[in-house]
Amino acid sequence: MTKKRILFTGGSGKAGKHVIPYLLERGYRVLNVDLTPLNHPGVDNLQADITDSGQMFNAMSSYAGLDELEGGAGVPPFDAVVHFAAVPRILIKPDNETFRVNTVGTYNVIEAAVKLGIKKIIIASSETTYGICFSDGNTDPKVLPLEEDYDVDPMDSYGLSKVVNEQTARTFQRRSGFDIYALRIGNVIEPHEYETLFPYYFKHPEVRRRNAFSYIDARDLGQIVDLCIQKNGLGFQIFNAGNDHNGAIIPSNELAERFFPEVPLSRELGEHEALFSNRKIKEVLGFKEQHNWQKYVSDGSKIA
Repeated sequence: MTKKRILFTGGSGKAGKHVIPYLLERGYRVLNVDLTPLNHPGVDNLQADITDSGQMFNAMSSYAGLDELEGGAGVPPFDAVVHFAAVPRILIKPDNETFRVNTVGTYNVIEAAVKLGIKKIIIASSETTYGICFSDGNTDPKVLPLEEDYDVDPMDSYGLSKVVNEQTARTFQRRSGFDIYALRIGNVIEPHEYETLFPYYFKHPEVRRRNAFSYIDARDLGQIVDLCIQKNGLGFQIFNAGNDHNGAIIPSNELAERFFPEVPLSRELGEHEALFSNRKIKEVLGFKEQHNWQKYVSDGSKIA
């Protein structure tokens, strides 16, 4: 059986370098389009700039590797595009440059994919769209838990760029009828970070308020991307991409009362249910987390 070909932008970043190996293990062929190659067995690399429309059209109509020349039938089509490339937060580049790279780059990627007939597109949005993470001062959400129908209202250039990207995706989905899914990705945690970060988080939970105590294991994010590739016919969708529990040992209701005392709850919460809700990816995509923090933190503070 021919492997599905996936074009993945930004695969050399913090999340992508774990998601791509997950996809490779499940039999996909992955072309990583990034300014910096990913040194991992089995991945193909193409150095390109997402802010250059011509480069995106060219990349999506390119061979993934020299071996594909042997078929003699021209360039095989890509089955899906996964777009993670971005300036990853504020205060790395000036605000206007963060906004330009993220919005123009996403427009270029989606436009090229749609016009070249690639019918599955997955883009990285962010939990920062909910307007808490990079706000000036302590900002309360309007309601908890945070779910996908929330009226997103960030005040920073990064969060705003992600809101614009979701609208860009929605626009192209209306135009094409293709499946375009936006993942509001929680705070990405790599395997080695549990022991180095989480004991501190548990002792000082206030440092996680801006993330609404969310996290997503980078490998579980790989599962979510894989499920999105497999799930057809949903049109335009937004999914929170987070793990089942909060990155805290305090029960959810107590956590909400302590750090968001004026914020109403839209429904009853499970004892340790994430305030950044992943209910939709479980119900619609069938997500089942494999990497809860409890497996990796050995400080004796595990929850039931």
